[in-house]
Amino acid sequence: MSTFVQLHILTSYPASNLNRDDMGRPKTVTMGRYERLRVSSQSLKRAWRTSDAFEQALHGALGVRTKELGERVFRALTQGVAFQEAMDDPEASGDLATLKEKPASEIAKAIAGVFGKLKSAKEAEQEAKEETAEDAAPDAKAEKENIKRQAFLRQMHIEQLAHVAPPELAAVGELVEQCRASGKVPSGDDLNLLRKDVCAADIAMFGRMLAAAKRYNIEAAVQVAHAFTVHRAVVEDDFFTAVDDLNRDEPGAAHMGVFEFGAGLYYLYVCINRDLLAENLSGDNALAAKALRALAEAALTVSPTGKQNSFASREICVYCLAERGEDQPRSLSVAFLDGVKESGQAGLVATAVNQLEGACKSMNRAYGVEPASMVLDVLGGRGSLKELLDFVVED
Repeated sequence: MSTFVQLHILTSYPASNLNRDDMGRPKTVTMGRYERLRVSSQSLKRAWRTSDAFEQALHGALGVRTKELGERVFRALTQGVAFQEAMDDPEASGDLATLKEKPASEIAKAIAGVFGKLKSAKEAEQEAKEETAEDAAPDAKAEKENIKRQAFLRQMHIEQLAHVAPPELAAVGELVEQCRASGKVPSGDDLNLLRKDVCAADIAMFGRMLAAAKRYNIEAAVQVAHAFTVHRAVVEDDFFTAVDDLNRDEPGAAHMGVFEFGAGLYYLYVCINRDLLAENLSGDNALAAKALRALAEAALTVSPTGKQNSFASREICVYCLAERGEDQPRSLSVAFLDGVKESGQAGLVATAVNQLEGACKSMNRAYGVEPASMVLDVLGGRGSLKELLDFVVED
């Protein structure tokens, strides 16, 4: 039986646009007859995975999600730098031996193809044309050359994002140096670059799918729900203007626009399968505990990055109920199906906390379960971040 850790988190955001749809509006969901603001799980996981909390706790044990692996191999071979240096800076140049572009591109395609299907020449050209249209060259000839160059590079790209673990990146780096010395395109056993024992905390938590090599897929040990406001929410418009500092002759604005935003108290549910997390990390319980602690800290303290410069919507949670046990996990979203109800003089947060804890007690009574639990209630003066994180990683 697996041991599950569940986090039920309430975070209040003022005016913000944390996660936009294709029209630039805050994402929403209709729940219990009302429209609510929403933040997708993808947005949340991206913010956590790239946060300082993850980097500080899991440095050296984090993978890289990219389509550009082949291009970085190509740049390493043609710009005279090690593969890792090309990963860090695509414009880097060095004193290592270089290969001509044609053999370098063939080597790059062979290596990148291990991690997924490569873009076709047609796809690469179309993407290059679209990119050039956004950043047009000064003349037709230059534009044509730019498209040709970009299409050439994009033929080394993987069609879908590949999540590559540190041991796999190291193996690619070693193979790049072998190919630099030999000038030959790798084949056969040389291309055994994938690892089942990935030792990458983010891949172990959030999983990965490699369509071209399914045996190396990793089942996610962490499930993240979409966060939603616990009450009815309205998407509002902010009409804004900008003034030209040097224009003192003509009245009016130099630029006008509209931002859409919303505000509310969000409920977020996270479920972690501790046993699967440790299994994904090849039984490394110490790394699993570090990953679990980093995840919980990020979920409580890291905000999505959408429109931060415009709204400074950097918030930390005001309440978290953490549960630990072997019983079937369940969300407590039903507590807010009808929205937060008026409750005398109690504020919105206090009322939401009461509804959440009431739903939890009702669920536990009805199903005859009593998981170990710990509360961090900032406004209610219960618990602390350290105590909650210690509880989460406790065996």
